[in-house]
Amino acid sequence: MKAQAILPSGEVAHEAADIKAAAVGTWENLRVVLREHFGETAFRRWFESVNAVVADDEAGLIMSIYMPTRFMRDWVEAHYGDTVRTLWKQMIKLGRVDFLVASPLMQKTGAALRSGVEQTETVPGLPKPQRDAAPAVPVTHDFLHHMPAIESVNDLDPRFTFENFVVGKPNELAYAAARRVADTETPTFNPLFLYGGVGLGKTHLMHAIAWHIRKNFPQRRVIYMSAEKFMYQFVRALRFKDTVSFKDQFRSVDVLMIDDVQFIGGKDTTQEEFFHTFNALVDRNRQVIISADKSPQDLDRVEERLRSRLGWGLVADLHPATYELRLGILHAKAEKIGCPVPDKVMEFLAHKISSNVRELEGALNRITAHAQLVGRTISLEMTMEVLADLLRASERRITIDEIQKKVAEHFNIRVSDMHSARRARQVARPRQVAMYLAKQLTPRSLPEIGRKFGGRDHTTVIHAVRKIEELSAYDAGFKEDVELLRRLLQS
Repeated sequence: MKAQAILPSGEVAHEAADIKAAAVGTWENLRVVLREHFGETAFRRWFESVNAVVADDEAGLIMSIYMPTRFMRDWVEAHYGDTVRTLWKQMIKLGRVDFLVASPLMQKTGAALRSGVEQTETVPGLPKPQRDAAPAVPVTHDFLHHMPAIESVNDLDPRFTFENFVVGKPNELAYAAARRVADTETPTFNPLFLYGGVGLGKTHLMHAIAWHIRKNFPQRRVIYMSAEKFMYQFVRALRFKDTVSFKDQFRSVDVLMIDDVQFIGGKDTTQEEFFHTFNALVDRNRQVIISADKSPQDLDRVEERLRSRLGWGLVADLHPATYELRLGILHAKAEKIGCPVPDKVMEFLAHKISSNVRELEGALNRITAHAQLVGRTISLEMTMEVLADLLRASERRITIDEIQKKVAEHFNIRVSDMHSARRARQVARPRQVAMYLAKQLTPRSLPEIGRKFGGRDHTTVIHAVRKIEELSAYDAGFKEDVELLRRLLQS
């Protein structure tokens, strides 16, 4: 490679001093163009503090841009590389741009580089540009290929936006919190922890936040992934002894979103890494958003210190959808599909399928697809025929919340009494009936049932079941009441 560089005027310099001056001028010119093209925010984030090396060979002038970390190198290469090369070629007809990781020696001389003393391989006293013999993981490598960011829309469902989320009383707090996080660059509460059962909208809100940030704050760096994928990437980094890249990637983002965090329960090493990643991001005032099927304090096999930190910010739960909300979701879905569905069918589905929204939407998709493919008119009879298996399964999946509500109505007490510490007989007996029916009609374990009744111990549930069995054995009227409640819940 020849010791020469092209001056801004286009003349060729052969002396070392001229090379240094030419390199400085060329890089500074490119920096001006990058600032104008990408905007002030992106330029400051990615290009303002980086080092550059300019050298000349037969193919033209080469600009080697050195990034401080592997993650930054790979990110800039993937998201800005083509544009930078186009802009460079507009300035220099023959030439190329390489993105490299700065060596420790080069990082030590970074202050001099940023002040305008660029390096060429023939200038005495300056280190020769080194291309990694075994380069840091390139963008196409599996390790980063599976690291989804906002720009990787393949990992985000286009259906899951705020506009497509139907809001009701069971999810209004979670929705409002998600909107606040998506609308502000400075965390209002950190972390945001969303929890609820299967199919209640946690993942929908996570994707909606990601889409909203991508549209309104495209310069923000965001990672969204499941806890299982986080664990997989960490284990892979350990296997390839590349934990530095892993830490660089996860601890340098603006927003980290981890879905279904309960899956790291019992994975001690992964929990340790997640704990430190969480702390690093919160300390830098970066937003963390977590979802799980339980509240932080109820997560099984998760370390106490991690559970405590997950509850630092705002904990928002998503309750099972009410009948009105389920009906609203069906109407919104049918309108989007563009298929007319009779009101009686809508009401029937909203009443019968109450376990989760995912099954509700799946049922609507099945009947509309059947109508279009077979050519049948959607009716109540056709719906019952097409969804026979789903309806049978739904009848078996009665929730504890439904049991508590129905029993409270029957005995004329408040639902809140089911969770209270009150021991008066007019409250304690209905509570025992509800525990008994929960044991008979749901697959929930005794500890799970106890938690749903104000955090009671499983022995309390066992006592309630035995007491109701005893009373039913000698009190025919009481037994009839319990059987009536069972039939009402199963109908």
